[in-house]
Amino acid sequence: MDDSSAPLVRRTDDRGIAVLTLDSPHNRNALSGRLMDQLHRALDEAGADPGTRGVLLTHTGTVFSAGADLSEAVSGDPAAGPLRLAALLRAIVELPKPVVASVTGHVRAGGLGLLGACDVSAAGPDATFAFTEARLGLAPAVISLPLLPRLDPRAATRYYLTGEKFGPAEAARIGLTTLACDGDPAEALQPVLDGLRAASPQGLAESKRLATAGVLRAFDRDTEALAAASARLFASEDAREGMTAFLQRRPPRWAR
Repeated sequence: MDDSSAPLVRRTDDRGIAVLTLDSPHNRNALSGRLMDQLHRALDEAGADPGTRGVLLTHTGTVFSAGADLSEAVSGDPAAGPLRLAALLRAIVELPKPVVASVTGHVRAGGLGLLGACDVSAAGPDATFAFTEARLGLAPAVISLPLLPRLDPRAATRYYLTGEKFGPAEAARIGLTTLACDGDPAEALQPVLDGLRAASPQGLAESKRLATAGVLRAFDRDTEALAAASARLFASEDAREGMTAFLQRRPPRWAR
């Protein structure tokens, strides 16, 4: 059955919380153009809804997000994806409603940028994380906009360079997420969501503005340069080899 018109982001509402679910498990919730556009629109709608106190970002399947849709990156315009992703991440940071993420699966590369842009996040025991860009001939350029102001610098250096996989406790330690949970992160986040429900829209918006000021300064200063760097890398020979090798499930030529 042709599901090309099926929504990739679904919304439900739970007592003032707009629940946005990434629902593209066939490609591990990769950040395709369609998914990013739909998520951006859903965020805008939640931000404009006077009855919404916050947004809960969650996912179907075993992967929160695998990052860039490499099939699009190999065949499409290398400049389009980085600029679209930068706009989406900024939309999360600038949204006047807090955005909370609940992660029960794996997060890779660009998907980590979504977590970095969120205000609060919790990861369950099966979640894993990795900055895999360097192994593909790329770098975590655009996602550094929300991440570097929040990550432990030594940890960022290590994981950016090595692409090592790490778990929820380490993710919380280095500032990638807020909470590491032994059980369902949705349960651990209930006090957070109840706190948002008890707050005034003005109080939430102004409090978030204070907390995100440093992140927005990074967007103002570095978006153009980092998007250009990302586009250059995606168009490079190394990246083409790395992405093709990944799609073909073989090691790239430089792997030892």
